[in-house]
Amino acid sequence: MSTRIELTLACGDYEIMRALKEGTVRPDGIDLKVVTAMDSPSRHWRFLRGREFEIGEVSSSSYIAARDNGLPFCAIPVFPHRRFRHGFVFTNTGKGIRTPKDLIGKKVGVKFFLNSAALWLRGILQHEYGVPFKSIEWVTELDEDIAEASFPTDLKLSRVPPSKSIVGMLVDGELDAILHPDIIKPLREKDPRVGRLFPNYKAEEAAYFKKTGIYPIMHVVALKKEVIDRHPWVAVNLYQAFNESKAIAMWRMENPRIAPIVWYREAWEEQEEIFKSDPWEYGLTDRNRHNLETLVNYSFEQGMIKRPIPLGELFLDVSQGRRRGEEFTF
Repeated sequence: MSTRIELTLACGDYEIMRALKEGTVRPDGIDLKVVTAMDSPSRHWRFLRGREFEIGEVSSSSYIAARDNGLPFCAIPVFPHRRFRHGFVFTNTGKGIRTPKDLIGKKVGVKFFLNSAALWLRGILQHEYGVPFKSIEWVTELDEDIAEASFPTDLKLSRVPPSKSIVGMLVDGELDAILHPDIIKPLREKDPRVGRLFPNYKAEEAAYFKKTGIYPIMHVVALKKEVIDRHPWVAVNLYQAFNESKAIAMWRMENPRIAPIVWYREAWEEQEEIFKSDPWEYGLTDRNRHNLETLVNYSFEQGMIKRPIPLGELFLDVSQGRRRGEEFTF
């Protein structure tokens, strides 16, 4: 009879998760079933609202709001998805929006207000470009991940009609701009009615990283609190397994033959030159603390949480004490 516990992890189908999904890496004491077919919004909803899985990769901003509202979740400092966001501000090209400050007084769509991509962009626009988030009229499309979430009463916030989408309203000129988590179809299809606020977004993102040291964390790995209450050891064992899976992925991806992309190796070397160390690092390192504290402060500033929550409350302790672990055995 197996003494391992069975847990289900819902996450994206990422290279850094491959070893966990294929069973090459098995967390000690855990039979892990990994499900990856869902899109991100569905996965976040099904974990945070439906509580269908023991472990879920979820929106960092929604997780913070869940904790602020006392919902029974906890998280380990594993960050499967990060992304710079300057390239995800899309404008209607007929509205004369040329600079970030041109967004002031405009009507801007977001998938939902708690969305991590939108949270980061609102914070970046306010602090780096002088665009107060309350100077914009916000329009949302989806229900919030957290039913209990509330926002400032003086926020200009409305919902799109059921028959419409923020992308369609942007194309038709009903919205001036949108902050979107993905590359939208009209841009991919080169629709002349749609453009980027930052055409040279890669340079903007590199400058932002050089100035702040932040590669924005989009998602965290959360668990149902009941799992940790029953099995406190699960947090450390999962954390170790996620790190091992990522290490295998990074070793594999260093091979330029792995992807059919011209100048792939050059892109890898450029990444190493810019970041100097692992851009996907896990744990509450100094760089990750700065990243997460910025995220928490943006959440508080934008009225999504009632107080700046300390990271020690948001993340489980996955340390084993000083200089413990296999690397220190010999």
